[in-house]
Amino acid sequence: MNSIKYLLVLLLATLTLTTLAQIKLPKVIGSNMVLQRNQPVPIWGWASPGKMVKITFGNQSKTTKANNAGYWKITLTALAANSKPQELLITSDTSTLKLSNILVGEVWLCSGQSNMEYTMKLMKGYTKPAKGIDSTELELAVTNPTIRLFKVEKKLSLPDVTTNGWHESGGEALEQISAAGYYFAKNLQAKLQVPIGIISSSWGGSRIEPWTPPSGYAALPAFAEEAAHDTLKIDGVIPGSMYKSMIEPLAPFALHGFLWYQGESNCMMNEPGMRYADKMQALVDSWRKQWGNAKMPFYSVLIAPYYYTKRKDKVPHTTETLPLFWEQQVQSARIPFTDFITVTDLVDDLPNIHPSYKWEVGRRLALVALAKDYGFKATTYSGPVYQRMQVKNNQVILTFANAAGLKTADQHSPAFFTIAGADGQFVDADAKISGNTIILSSPAVSKPTTARFAWTEIARPNLVNEAGLPAVPFRTNGLEWEYKK
Repeated sequence: MNSIKYLLVLLLATLTLTTLAQIKLPKVIGSNMVLQRNQPVPIWGWASPGKMVKITFGNQSKTTKANNAGYWKITLTALAANSKPQELLITSDTSTLKLSNILVGEVWLCSGQSNMEYTMKLMKGYTKPAKGIDSTELELAVTNPTIRLFKVEKKLSLPDVTTNGWHESGGEALEQISAAGYYFAKNLQAKLQVPIGIISSSWGGSRIEPWTPPSGYAALPAFAEEAAHDTLKIDGVIPGSMYKSMIEPLAPFALHGFLWYQGESNCMMNEPGMRYADKMQALVDSWRKQWGNAKMPFYSVLIAPYYYTKRKDKVPHTTETLPLFWEQQVQSARIPFTDFITVTDLVDDLPNIHPSYKWEVGRRLALVALAKDYGFKATTYSGPVYQRMQVKNNQVILTFANAAGLKTADQHSPAFFTIAGADGQFVDADAKISGNTIILSSPAVSKPTTARFAWTEIARPNLVNEAGLPAVPFRTNGLEWEYKK
């Protein structure tokens, strides 16, 4: 009798597994997730071909039929923010999946290389920053149920991402998440008072090309020569491997926007002209196309000062390798609905390509989003940005935007300004603040024609506005880039 009961239990368990297996979801959809508010929310997956699938969430109930391949997608009507945990029920035939602890709020995807991957768990050899207070240890000691975390592991795991799913912010999940992404979420949540979901998908040391599908390059005139070959390679790399495994499977999960912290590996290539700006357009355009929204916000970070000249790379570097790369990053902000933050002041140790202060990186990215996406119009989100130059009485007069309360962070004279005459020989300039302008002069240059600011890899300048945000590096005769529609 006992053996018969055992066989019956085993049979029932097998039948349960069989019926449940009729519904499969992409790994980005699961319990503990945050659904994006105020826009249609796609839920998709696979079931037995031809079977009806029903989704129930809140007061919505919708059905569809799986196609011949078993794929189905149902789009929920736009949802209001909700911090109260809810259940999402998916049924097909005799199968039922119940996803619990679902919130509705804002969802952002964070990507890039190691400075975005840099986790909340402090790295080996970590040294405390010279400025401010690193609250990481305090953050790791608490749980925040209104911030949810989803980490994509560094694996080329087609056709779906490798992950352990969504988690409330706390414990091991928080230890392993992007620090910049977490602090972005924390600052956003504090202002918006709605749940925040962060998807972290980064890979240390990666160039931009693996994050971009081949179609992104083939669509742009800048890469027409490469696209003409049977095998598309961009500067020696076949693009798209990380995109295919770590970005594409996340779509069409509803997002508000993207955060991007990458560039060091491309800077090491000493890319000429506006090559990286073109690559940024290929990346941004293709990601937006994948999500079906040409206006999705895309905010990035100008990479930090670092001793590139001390590296033993295949290509040589000068002290201007980094500022030339900054120029490309700044120019790429001409892509509509993009912007960037500057972090030249967040470096204590120039030989360290992984500066701390990730809490401030996240805060500054949040300032951009708050000002440009969430109606906080009075929020200052950028440091001073060069606008124009005048030459008067052997002096250079520089005018800036975002320059209210122009000052220096250390009460010393503005540093890292240089000027040159027609001979192109730059010398250190005496710099004085006058309103929202900087006046430059040098006894060595009687007829200045050009000025530069922070035009060296070691530049950690002191010029800030009243919000304490650092001025953006520039040269008055810099290259310009045009967004190609």
